[in-house]
Amino acid sequence: MSDALPEGIHQFLGTTDWEDAEIAPLVGDASFRRYFRLKDGGRSGMLMHAPPPHEDPRPFLHVARWLSENGMRAPAILAEDAAKGWVLTEDFGDQRMREWIDEHGADEDRIYAHAIDTLVKLHSLPPGPFELYDMAVYQREVDLFVDWYCPAVGLSVDRETWTAAWDEALAPLLKRQNPGVTVLRDYHAENIMLLEPGTLAGEQGLIDFQDALVGHPAYDLVSLLQDARRDVPQQVEQDMLDRYRAATDSEYDFVADYARLGAQRNAKIVGIFTRLYKRDGKDRYLGMIPRVWQALERDLAHEAMAPVARWFAENIPQELRDAGGGTIS
Repeated sequence: MSDALPEGIHQFLGTTDWEDAEIAPLVGDASFRRYFRLKDGGRSGMLMHAPPPHEDPRPFLHVARWLSENGMRAPAILAEDAAKGWVLTEDFGDQRMREWIDEHGADEDRIYAHAIDTLVKLHSLPPGPFELYDMAVYQREVDLFVDWYCPAVGLSVDRETWTAAWDEALAPLLKRQNPGVTVLRDYHAENIMLLEPGTLAGEQGLIDFQDALVGHPAYDLVSLLQDARRDVPQQVEQDMLDRYRAATDSEYDFVADYARLGAQRNAKIVGIFTRLYKRDGKDRYLGMIPRVWQALERDLAHEAMAPVARWFAENIPQELRDAGGGTIS
């Protein structure tokens, strides 16, 4: 197994008190980052390798420290060499929210409620020292749909009206994200760790937050409740939205903004999952697109999304929509 370890791993560990730890590679996801569990006697650590130029661990370190300093449960930083892509953190264990709920369905409502309460706490803080989730970012993200998905299904679409439709649909929410909240951007059941499995009141740990921005409070709710990787019952989605709104001051039409950002995120994800297949050869994400597409269609049905819904009606054939995005080749 040592032959598969990244160059420099032993040199980095030699600068820490984990030099003699056992190293076990973990399965990765959709990035160039790799993770390793370290075992040294009775203690355990998590080693991330985010090698430049493809990756940069400094945003992760920046966000992790801000979260921890503000009472949120991010993994503690034990050692780092950001220039070479190494970060050693506290080990949150193996129990992700997703697998626990899959195996213990009766716990679903309570665990999601705890995840909602975490967002309420995060959103009660002043926004972190991060870049803004502005219209340029929203547009750049939704362009992944026309850049990758549309060509993959043989469509040549009107990009000028695509941009105009999103401008019209998203403009109303921009004023409602000033001063905004910290948006983790990938807050879902596979990025929430149960630190005390079986204890539903126990802590939930946050991971994969390195892309945090300052934006709208509905975004991470969409990420959680319109999860690309697991089916969240619509009743659970509605109950958790109600829970969040009851705990926060949302006098405006929060549900409309939730639909706006749901459509934005889901269109982006269809593009990303297509890119992961076409560019990177990762076909397992194709099977998730119909779930994402179904949520996208629900969001497009809201009156707030009328400009983008018209674009879809004029540019995306109904047979593809009925087939959950169709076959990507």
